[in-house]
Amino acid sequence: MNTSYVSYVIAGAGLTLAVALGALLLATVIGIVAAAARSSSHRLPRGVAMAYATLIRGVPDLVLMLLIFYGGQIAVNALATRLGWGGETGSIDIDPFVAGTVTIGFIYGAYFAETFRGAMLAVPVGQSEAALACGMSRLQVTTRIVLPQMVRHALPGFANNWLVLVKSTALVSVIGLTDLMYRAKQAGASTRAAFFYFIVAAAVYLAITTVSLVALRAVEQRHHRGVRRTAA
Repeated sequence: MNTSYVSYVIAGAGLTLAVALGALLLATVIGIVAAAARSSSHRLPRGVAMAYATLIRGVPDLVLMLLIFYGGQIAVNALATRLGWGGETGSIDIDPFVAGTVTIGFIYGAYFAETFRGAMLAVPVGQSEAALACGMSRLQVTTRIVLPQMVRHALPGFANNWLVLVKSTALVSVIGLTDLMYRAKQAGASTRAAFFYFIVAAAVYLAITTVSLVALRAVEQRHHRGVRRTAA
């Protein structure tokens, strides 16, 4: 076992977490917007949100990663050519970190949308109707009645999506980002001990998800404090 290679692999966890947290923020925003669109009474936003969810959940993540990275590269350079951008080389390179983060956030936005939509539906409609009848605006109903309860209902699904998202960050290694998985492959190829370094990478992923589970469980318990639980 070469300790320098072990340290090299573990150092990739920082980039993996950066991608995961950036993607989580983007996925949460997209998820809330898409969930609101799915709940809309208008056909257009509802149709767009359904098409987005169907497309994302029906195409493998790796395929989407490659399509968005390389397809985005082509689209940006085509636009740059028309506008005369790109400098002396005539081309613009998309940063792999930005591409990976945006792609994973865009993919998991569809899953978060379903989580948030289910959480919204779990809030009794009668509470919103009663608040409106008492003179509250729709914005007040959303911020004071729906969202606080939606968070409590969404937390289990949110936690599950986060854990899957963290593991999916391994996909960014295919576009050249030196994350945990990329470093594990490099260390394995250099030492001919690929199995060992993949075990190291797996242990780091397990540590991240375990800490996440503990933290999210504490948050969930805090949000359930004071809520009466009925026996099954």
